[in-house]
Amino acid sequence: MSGHYNLVSWNVNGLRAAIKKDFLEFLLGQKFDIVCIQETKVSPNKLPREAKNIPGYYNYFVSAEQSGYSGVGIFSKKKPLNLETGMGIKKFDREGRFLRADYEDFILMNIYFPNGKTSLERLGYKMDFYEAFLDYANALKAEGKKLVICGDVNTAHKEIDLARPKQNEMISGFLPEERAWMDKFLAAGYLDTFRMFNSQGENYSWWSMRSGARKRNVGWRLDYFFVSENLRENVKSAPIYPDIIGSDHCPVGLELEF
Repeated sequence: MSGHYNLVSWNVNGLRAAIKKDFLEFLLGQKFDIVCIQETKVSPNKLPREAKNIPGYYNYFVSAEQSGYSGVGIFSKKKPLNLETGMGIKKFDREGRFLRADYEDFILMNIYFPNGKTSLERLGYKMDFYEAFLDYANALKAEGKKLVICGDVNTAHKEIDLARPKQNEMISGFLPEERAWMDKFLAAGYLDTFRMFNSQGENYSWWSMRSGARKRNVGWRLDYFFVSENLRENVKSAPIYPDIIGSDHCPVGLELEF
Protein backbone atom coordinates (compact mmCIF):
# COMPACT_ATOMS: atom_id res chain seq x y z
CA MET A 1 0.00 0.00 0.00
CA SER A 2 3.14 2.15 0.27
CA GLY A 3 1.75 5.34 1.67
CA HIS A 4 -1.56 5.32 -0.22
CA TYR A 5 -4.72 3.94 1.36
CA ASN A 6 -8.14 3.63 -0.22
CA LEU A 7 -10.67 2.85 2.53
CA VAL A 8 -14.39 2.25 2.54
CA SER A 9 -16.96 1.84 5.31
CA TRP A 10 -20.39 0.27 4.88
CA ASN A 11 -23.22 -0.79 7.16
CA VAL A 12 -24.17 -3.90 5.20
CA ASN A 13 -27.28 -4.71 7.30
CA GLY A 14 -26.41 -8.41 7.37
CA LEU A 15 -23.27 -9.78 5.75
CA ARG A 16 -24.93 -12.90 4.38
CA ALA A 17 -27.66 -10.81 2.76
CA ALA A 18 -25.09 -8.39 1.34
CA ILE A 19 -23.10 -11.24 -0.23
CA LYS A 20 -26.25 -12.27 -2.08
CA LYS A 21 -26.49 -8.68 -3.35
CA ASP A 22 -23.02 -8.48 -4.94
CA PHE A 23 -21.07 -7.24 -1.91
CA LEU A 24 -17.99 -9.26 -2.91
CA GLU A 25 -18.12 -7.96 -6.48
CA PHE A 26 -18.20 -4.42 -5.11
CA LEU A 27 -15.27 -5.09 -2.79
CA LEU A 28 -13.07 -6.64 -5.43
CA GLY A 29 -14.12 -4.33 -8.24
CA GLN A 30 -13.16 -1.12 -6.45
CA LYS A 31 -9.66 -2.22 -5.37
CA PHE A 32 -10.04 -0.99 -1.81
CA ASP A 33 -7.10 -1.46 0.55
CA ILE A 34 -9.24 -1.62 3.69
CA VAL A 35 -12.96 -2.41 3.86
CA CYS A 36 -14.81 -1.80 7.13
CA ILE A 37 -18.31 -3.20 7.55
CA GLN A 38 -20.88 -2.83 10.30
CA GLU A 39 -24.03 -4.70 11.35
CA THR A 40 -22.70 -8.01 10.06
CA LYS A 41 -25.29 -9.92 12.14
CA VAL A 42 -23.14 -13.05 12.09
CA SER A 43 -20.84 -14.74 14.58
CA PRO A 44 -17.29 -15.53 13.39
CA ASN A 45 -17.96 -19.29 13.48
CA LYS A 46 -20.92 -18.84 11.12
CA LEU A 47 -19.21 -16.59 8.59
CA PRO A 48 -19.98 -17.39 4.96
CA ARG A 49 -17.06 -19.19 3.37
CA GLU A 50 -16.89 -16.54 0.65
CA ALA A 51 -16.21 -13.83 3.25
CA LYS A 52 -13.27 -15.73 4.71
CA ASN A 53 -11.60 -16.46 1.38
CA ILE A 54 -11.41 -13.18 -0.51
CA PRO A 55 -8.21 -13.18 -2.57
CA GLY A 56 -5.65 -10.69 -1.30
CA TYR A 57 -7.45 -9.77 1.94
CA TYR A 58 -6.95 -10.63 5.58
CA ASN A 59 -10.26 -10.59 7.47
CA TYR A 60 -11.11 -9.81 11.09
CA PHE A 61 -14.49 -9.91 12.79
CA VAL A 62 -16.05 -9.26 16.17
CA SER A 63 -19.63 -10.23 16.98
CA ALA A 64 -22.21 -9.64 19.69
CA GLU A 65 -22.97 -12.19 22.38
CA GLN A 66 -26.56 -12.03 21.13
CA SER A 67 -26.89 -14.06 17.95
CA GLY A 68 -27.77 -12.27 14.70
CA TYR A 69 -27.16 -8.81 16.16
CA SER A 70 -24.66 -6.00 15.59
CA GLY A 71 -21.08 -7.07 14.69
CA VAL A 72 -18.28 -5.40 12.71
CA GLY A 73 -15.55 -6.61 10.37
CA ILE A 74 -12.45 -5.47 8.51
CA PHE A 75 -11.04 -6.80 5.23
CA SER A 76 -7.49 -5.56 4.79
CA LYS A 77 -4.83 -6.08 2.14
CA LYS A 78 -2.18 -5.31 4.74
CA LYS A 79 -1.92 -7.26 7.97
CA PRO A 80 -2.42 -4.88 10.93
CA LEU A 81 0.41 -4.55 13.44
CA ASN A 82 -2.09 -4.94 16.27
CA LEU A 83 -5.77 -5.73 16.64
CA GLU A 84 -8.19 -4.85 19.47
CA THR A 85 -11.74 -6.25 19.59
CA GLY A 86 -13.22 -3.85 22.15
CA MET A 87 -12.72 -0.77 24.28
CA GLY A 88 -12.21 -2.83 27.43
CA ILE A 89 -15.67 -2.02 28.82
CA LYS A 90 -17.80 -5.15 29.15
CA LYS A 91 -21.25 -3.60 28.73
CA PHE A 92 -20.17 -2.20 25.34
CA ASP A 93 -17.82 -4.94 24.17
CA ARG A 94 -20.46 -7.66 24.61
CA GLU A 95 -22.43 -6.07 21.74
CA GLY A 96 -19.57 -6.46 19.21
CA ARG A 97 -19.46 -2.86 18.05
CA PHE A 98 -15.76 -1.99 18.05
CA LEU A 99 -12.78 -3.24 16.06
CA ARG A 100 -9.42 -1.47 16.08
CA ALA A 101 -6.58 -2.18 13.66
CA ASP A 102 -3.18 -0.50 14.04
CA TYR A 103 -1.22 0.24 10.88
CA GLU A 104 2.17 1.82 10.35
CA ASP A 105 0.67 5.20 9.44
CA PHE A 106 -2.48 5.35 11.61
CA ILE A 107 -4.82 3.57 14.01
CA LEU A 108 -8.15 2.60 12.47
CA MET A 109 -11.32 2.23 14.55
CA ASN A 110 -14.33 0.61 12.87
CA ILE A 111 -17.42 1.19 15.00
CA TYR A 112 -21.13 0.44 14.86
CA PHE A 113 -22.46 3.04 17.30
CA PRO A 114 -25.69 2.15 19.13
CA ASN A 115 -29.15 3.17 17.96
CA GLY A 116 -31.18 5.08 20.55
CA LYS A 117 -34.64 4.82 19.01
CA THR A 118 -36.07 1.81 20.82
CA SER A 119 -36.22 3.21 24.38
CA LEU A 120 -34.92 5.86 26.76
CA GLU A 121 -32.70 3.15 28.23
CA ARG A 122 -31.08 2.52 24.85
CA LEU A 123 -30.68 6.25 24.27
CA GLY A 124 -28.80 6.40 27.57
CA TYR A 125 -26.67 3.44 26.51
CA LYS A 126 -25.90 5.21 23.22
CA MET A 127 -24.85 8.42 24.97
CA ASP A 128 -22.70 6.44 27.42
CA PHE A 129 -21.06 4.64 24.49
CA TYR A 130 -20.34 7.99 22.82
CA GLU A 131 -18.60 9.29 25.94
CA ALA A 132 -16.61 6.09 26.49
CA PHE A 133 -15.46 6.12 22.88
CA LEU A 134 -14.41 9.77 23.06
CA ASP A 135 -12.37 9.06 26.21
CA TYR A 136 -10.75 6.09 24.44
CA ALA A 137 -9.92 8.09 21.31
CA ASN A 138 -8.67 11.11 23.24
CA ALA A 139 -6.28 8.95 25.26
CA LEU A 140 -4.71 7.71 22.02
CA LYS A 141 -4.66 11.19 20.54
CA ALA A 142 -2.92 12.52 23.66
CA GLU A 143 -0.09 10.08 22.89
CA GLY A 144 0.26 11.69 19.46
CA LYS A 145 -1.39 8.81 17.58
CA LYS A 146 -2.97 9.41 14.18
CA LEU A 147 -6.57 8.20 14.22
CA VAL A 148 -9.03 7.16 11.52
CA ILE A 149 -12.55 6.50 12.82
CA CYS A 150 -15.31 5.13 10.64
CA GLY A 151 -18.70 3.54 10.85
CA ASP A 152 -22.39 4.04 11.36
CA VAL A 153 -22.59 6.80 13.99
CA ASN A 154 -26.41 6.67 14.07
CA THR A 155 -26.68 10.46 14.29
CA ALA A 156 -27.06 13.12 11.60
CA HIS A 157 -24.93 16.03 12.76
CA LYS A 158 -26.57 19.13 11.26
CA GLU A 159 -29.79 20.05 9.46
CA ILE A 160 -27.95 19.70 6.15
CA ASP A 161 -27.32 16.03 7.00
CA LEU A 162 -30.92 14.85 6.70
CA ALA A 163 -33.78 15.55 4.34
CA ARG A 164 -36.40 16.46 6.94
CA PRO A 165 -34.72 18.02 9.97
CA LYS A 166 -37.79 19.78 11.42
CA GLN A 167 -39.88 16.59 11.49
CA ASN A 168 -37.08 14.66 13.22
CA GLU A 169 -35.96 17.03 15.98
CA MET A 170 -37.43 14.75 18.65
CA ILE A 171 -36.34 11.48 17.04
CA SER A 172 -33.19 9.65 18.16
CA GLY A 173 -30.59 10.18 15.49
CA PHE A 174 -31.21 13.93 15.46
CA LEU A 175 -31.87 14.78 19.11
CA PRO A 176 -30.24 17.91 20.56
CA GLU A 177 -28.07 15.86 22.95
CA GLU A 178 -26.85 13.55 20.18
CA ARG A 179 -25.98 16.50 17.95
CA ALA A 180 -24.31 18.27 20.89
CA TRP A 181 -22.08 15.24 21.38
CA MET A 182 -21.08 15.42 17.70
CA ASP A 183 -20.15 19.09 18.24
CA LYS A 184 -18.12 18.11 21.31
CA PHE A 185 -16.37 15.31 19.43
CA LEU A 186 -15.34 17.50 16.50
CA ALA A 187 -14.27 20.30 18.86
CA ALA A 188 -11.94 17.81 20.56
CA GLY A 189 -9.78 17.72 17.42
CA TYR A 190 -11.46 15.44 14.89
CA LEU A 191 -12.47 16.17 11.30
CA ASP A 192 -15.59 15.10 9.42
CA THR A 193 -13.73 14.22 6.22
CA PHE A 194 -16.74 14.41 3.88
CA ARG A 195 -17.33 18.02 4.91
CA MET A 196 -13.70 18.87 4.10
CA PHE A 197 -14.68 18.55 0.43
CA ASN A 198 -18.44 18.98 0.21
CA SER A 199 -20.66 21.57 1.89
CA GLN A 200 -23.82 20.68 -0.06
CA GLY A 201 -27.05 19.17 1.19
CA GLU A 202 -28.83 16.10 -0.17
CA ASN A 203 -25.82 13.88 0.50
CA TYR A 204 -27.05 10.94 2.54
CA SER A 205 -25.90 7.43 3.45
CA TRP A 206 -29.08 5.88 4.88
CA TRP A 207 -32.68 5.76 3.65
CA SER A 208 -35.69 4.18 5.27
CA MET A 209 -36.85 1.08 3.42
CA ARG A 210 -40.39 2.40 3.56
CA SER A 211 -42.24 4.54 1.01
CA GLY A 212 -39.53 4.66 -1.65
CA ALA A 213 -37.35 6.98 0.44
CA ARG A 214 -34.16 6.10 -1.41
CA LYS A 215 -35.63 6.74 -4.83
CA ARG A 216 -36.81 10.15 -3.60
CA ASN A 217 -33.51 10.72 -1.72
CA VAL A 218 -35.28 11.31 1.60
CA GLY A 219 -32.29 10.24 3.64
CA TRP A 220 -29.90 10.79 6.53
CA ARG A 221 -26.10 11.03 6.62
CA LEU A 222 -25.34 8.58 9.43
CA ASP A 223 -22.06 7.05 8.16
CA TYR A 224 -18.77 8.88 8.53
CA PHE A 225 -15.02 8.84 8.24
CA PHE A 226 -13.37 11.03 10.87
CA VAL A 227 -9.66 11.66 11.26
CA SER A 228 -7.67 13.31 14.01
CA GLU A 229 -6.44 16.81 13.19
CA ASN A 230 -2.87 15.55 12.69
CA LEU A 231 -4.05 13.68 9.54
CA ARG A 232 -5.67 16.70 7.87
CA GLU A 233 -2.97 17.06 5.21
CA ASN A 234 -3.11 13.34 4.39
CA VAL A 235 -6.80 13.31 3.42
CA LYS A 236 -7.18 13.40 -0.37
CA SER A 237 -10.86 12.56 -0.86
CA ALA A 238 -13.90 11.36 1.09
CA PRO A 239 -16.67 10.23 -1.25
CA ILE A 240 -20.15 8.86 -0.61
CA TYR A 241 -21.29 6.06 -2.94
CA PRO A 242 -25.13 6.46 -3.07
CA ASP A 243 -25.48 4.37 -6.22
CA ILE A 244 -24.13 1.22 -4.54
CA ILE A 245 -27.15 -0.90 -3.62
CA GLY A 246 -27.21 -3.89 -1.25
CA SER A 247 -28.23 -2.37 2.09
CA ASP A 248 -30.40 0.45 3.45
CA HIS A 249 -27.04 2.25 3.89
CA CYS A 250 -24.56 3.06 1.15
CA PRO A 251 -20.76 2.96 1.47
CA VAL A 252 -18.64 5.99 2.33
CA GLY A 253 -14.96 6.31 1.46
CA LEU A 254 -11.65 7.86 2.46
CA GLU A 255 -8.43 8.26 0.51
CA LEU A 256 -5.22 8.92 2.43
CA GLU A 257 -1.74 9.72 1.11
CA PHE A 258 1.44 9.66 3.19
